[in-house]
Amino acid sequence: MTASLLAVIPAPSPHDSGVRDIATLSARFAYVTMCLTLAWGVLSATGWIRRGTGHEALRGGHIVLAAFTLATGVVHGLSYLFLDDDSFGFFMLLIPFAGGGFARHAAGVVGLELFVAVSVTAALRRSVVNRSWQRFHQVSYFSVGLLAIHSWLGAVANGSLATVWLGGITVLTPAVVLTVLRVLPPRALVRLGLLDGDTGRAKPVRISVDDKKCHRYAICQAEAPQVFQLTRDGQLRYLRKPGAKQVSRVQAAARACPMRAIQLQGAGQ
Repeated sequence: MTASLLAVIPAPSPHDSGVRDIATLSARFAYVTMCLTLAWGVLSATGWIRRGTGHEALRGGHIVLAAFTLATGVVHGLSYLFLDDDSFGFFMLLIPFAGGGFARHAAGVVGLELFVAVSVTAALRRSVVNRSWQRFHQVSYFSVGLLAIHSWLGAVANGSLATVWLGGITVLTPAVVLTVLRVLPPRALVRLGLLDGDTGRAKPVRISVDDKKCHRYAICQAEAPQVFQLTRDGQLRYLRKPGAKQVSRVQAAARACPMRAIQLQGAGQ
């Protein structure tokens, strides 16, 4: 009986085995660098890495990690087109649920397409309204969530969960923790020691911005929109003497500026 069953089960194609190995390896690289991209982006945007280590985070590192994530993710998706024993068409890579009700495939397709869109708009940020770009860039959090779901469901379906769960949790946990901290209100961050609290009355500050250093990323506007405004023509307008209620937000904007273009006088950062 066993011999007859073995006779009808086709042997796996050596070609397909190699393609699946490439798909698996590229997926794992993409997963790791995706989590590192998110963590690096939060640390550089908030200035927390400078607060914790005394060194500034290179924004170029965030871009390199994002590019590597995008490249390996595309390799992972396109590799399935080269399988001989599987009917995985090109439209299945572009349209969610095109091949049926595979939730993990749909999550991967949507997540990768959003990641591509965010990357493209990041490259074209100087030609779009910066506030719109800032808001759309936040879609990357949703993209990372979908891709993480795709990765874990894929590991379960392929029977490799036991070999990747430890590494997957190890790189995913910092990304999730930093994302949660990024959206917490300032008071909670003060209690955690990530922001300086104001004891008593806030001291008035005077703001100056170095135009040569400022690259118009609009991160300061996201932190203190009532103080910093980036106009449609790319000019940064700001209040030189903000009110006492805005001091904490101004300090957060100065810390978050990746180019360290904002200087404050009259209050410690």
